[in-house]
Amino acid sequence: MADILFYHLTESTLEEALPALLERSLERGWHVVVQTGTEERRDALDQHLWTFRDDSFLAHATDREAYPAEQPILLTTGEGNQNAAQIRFLVDGATPPELSGYERAVFLFDGHDAAQLEAARGHWKTMKEAGHAVTYWQQTPDRRWERKA
Repeated sequence: MADILFYHLTESTLEEALPALLERSLERGWHVVVQTGTEERRDALDQHLWTFRDDSFLAHATDREAYPAEQPILLTTGEGNQNAAQIRFLVDGATPPELSGYERAVFLFDGHDAAQLEAARGHWKTMKEAGHAVTYWQQTPDRRWERKA
């Protein structure tokens, strides 16, 4: 069973929070899949990860490009795990695939979006019922993560 983390964005946007989480995942030696709810969001994140900081970028590709299996970070709208990732990020209302093959899955959801909040509540219930270890993290005013459940 995977460890399932729910990250409730209250102070940052997805574009602000995701790169640091991806960097930490790569530091662990993990391959990463980021599943988005739409192709438009996937493509926007694709551009963002190349330019999110002046002194750095995150090497990645989308599932439209050649050699997805070789990518340290793969952005997708699909449910597959083409790069044998150990961690899967689900953003922008993405519907999760079966997650038991991952070490960790992270649901990142916007606390200012009622639809994303409702979807996260549903996923929480489903993941608990499936027997996954679930934890809930919320941002503090200084943008740190605080475990709430």
